Amino acid sequence: MISARWLRVFILIFLCLLLFTTACASNPPSRFSQIQKETTRTGAPPAVLKMAEQGSTFNKFFPGSTGTYNVIPAQEKKGFAEYKVNKDGKTVAMLSISDTISVPSAAAKYKNSTETLGNYPIADQGTTATGILVGDRYQVKVLSRDPSFTRDDRVAWLQKFDLRGLAKLEPTVASPNLPASSKIPKYSDSAPKLPPVLSPQPAT
Repeated sequence: MISARWLRVFILIFLCLLLFTTACASNPPSRFSQIQKETTRTGAPPAVLKMAEQGSTFNKFFPGSTGTYNVIPAQEKKGFAEYKVNKDGKTVAMLSISDTISVPSAAAKYKNSTETLGNYPIADQGTTATGILVGDRYQVKVLSRDPSFTRDDRVAWLQKFDLRGLAKLEPTVASPNLPASSKIPKYSDSAPKLPPVLSPQPAT
């Protein structure tokens, strides 16, 4: 018969082995690692499509420094360019141009806009950002970074962009947001001509 002492030793060893096995068991993946796995798996859609315009293309359409405001380049990548607006050494606003070909939902939010700036639909995004959609593809946005920079300021700075120049930008690839009829270059002098229709003539 096993003595009580050996029984206690046996139980202790068993509990140690049980704890060791539990500790070594693999933990279930966290929701963050699962999301990362899904977004990096083969075939996952890229963050920016290859046909998006280069960010450097947009630089010439940004406003320059004026008065007490200093406009400084902040970020440039494929499909996006961003500038800071500084005043008295503090960033009060951010300016950006983005190609919505990679994010169709960014262009879709302007479809129901009842307000326009010039010929372009305008939409507020929360309480700190205001944007317009140029040429059904390029989003121009101003984001307040300081309470002193109001919506009126954002609208005023949207008008400082070279919107006409941006509207004339011929995209490398036509946007799927555009109707089929507008995928013919907008700024050609004449529409493509159809071949003449020949009708049978009576014999002479």
